[in-house]
Amino acid sequence: MSYYPGCSLTGTAAEYDHSIREVAGLLDIDLEELEDWNCCGASSGHMTDHQLGIELAARNLEIARQTGQDLLVPCSACFQRLKAAQVSTKSSPPTSGQESAQADVQVFHLTRWISRPEILKTIRESVVRSLSGLKLACYYGCLSMRPPAITGAPDYENPTGLDMIVTALGAESVRWSHKTECCSGSLSMSRPDIARTLVNDIIQAARRGGASALVTDCPMCHANLESRQLDLQAADGDACLPVFFISELVAFALAQEVQPKRWKKHLVDPQPVLGELGL
Repeated sequence: MSYYPGCSLTGTAAEYDHSIREVAGLLDIDLEELEDWNCCGASSGHMTDHQLGIELAARNLEIARQTGQDLLVPCSACFQRLKAAQVSTKSSPPTSGQESAQADVQVFHLTRWISRPEILKTIRESVVRSLSGLKLACYYGCLSMRPPAITGAPDYENPTGLDMIVTALGAESVRWSHKTECCSGSLSMSRPDIARTLVNDIIQAARRGGASALVTDCPMCHANLESRQLDLQAADGDACLPVFFISELVAFALAQEVQPKRWKKHLVDPQPVLGELGL
């Protein structure tokens, strides 16, 4: 399977990339990183020039087309940009056969890929460290779900992919109200006041649902939920809820050996929550 990490996974969300590659190895799935991939244009590219945003993403689709394989895209923003390029190609008269073929590349977001029945079955059979007792609020955010005309998500109002994965790991997926609410990641730098308010709403909703942590599949959401919680903690003193990438939890549950530095890059240390459960 072809793999497009995107910019975030080579920098601020490197732990996301590492855990995805680890999961692929544990599940005996061969991931082949796209050769000479480029930035998809989110968010600066498409906000500056619509055509530029389409062409940046389309170049990656063309590279993927030439591999003849499905394409895995973990970053929600990257996923939406590549899907938007496909929709644009389908809705516009193609100028070449290559452009038409790009629209046929199967692009999978990470959760959609892992939550397929055959992968879930393998995960259940491969768990060596059950996450029993861990109560998780599955947070999807905006970009991998909406708008459905771009993402193709059939369950954009009430997605269940993350829920199915954490259940397969033995954890409990709590019922809560904010699984697809925006965290205001795009305004995190320009309007931190809005970001803090929306993150606070999400965290309080997770607490009301009984969650001891959140799990997501979006690098921007992960960074925003962690960093803004630290801002809120400084203001009101409330303890922060850890935030996991879904691939980190899969790797943690399936790996034979515990990696002491697995959580090193987290701004909110999840080890106290895991330690209470003997994990």
